[in-house]
Amino acid sequence: MRWIYIRRAAAATMVLGVSLLMTGCPTNPPETVPLVDLQRYAGKWFEIAKYPVFFEKGLTGVTAEYTPLNNGTVQVINRGFQGSLDGNATSIQGTATISDATTNAKLKVRFNTFPANLFPADYWIIDLDSDYQYAVVSNPRRNVLWILNRTPQMDAGIYSDILASLSGKGFDVARLELMPQPGI
Repeated sequence: MRWIYIRRAAAATMVLGVSLLMTGCPTNPPETVPLVDLQRYAGKWFEIAKYPVFFEKGLTGVTAEYTPLNNGTVQVINRGFQGSLDGNATSIQGTATISDATTNAKLKVRFNTFPANLFPADYWIIDLDSDYQYAVVSNPRRNVLWILNRTPQMDAGIYSDILASLSGKGFDVARLELMPQPGI
């Protein structure tokens, strides 16, 4: 009987250890913006640049569309094209829940396909134009980074300012990859 408890404790410890390895322990999380008006944030955003992520491998023309829902969540639809802007269209849909109701700058996104539906992803808005024309998104571990814009092209001066700001906040801007968008 005692061995059953030891095995269960060992299994629970192993599951906890694997979970911690998968999620990581943020030691220097980035600051988020002080307030996000989700109604103004809603709509279509074009991905300008990102840290490489496996789930966008081979995609171009990536966009994200956010729609606040009556139940307090946000519908998320990410779209892109495989291989080139003329490639096959692909999309994934999910739901974001607000993790910090004081600022609305921290969300958890859960996509509707396996295995993406198992673990919600942190979505932290760390920079946001006062007119909601560009946004920068990361997570507490700083291992993802997206620069988003309302139009497919971003002004070079604004992009340069964003890179300088990110560098000053400790992000490795050399890791950023530009996302091909229409007109680029």
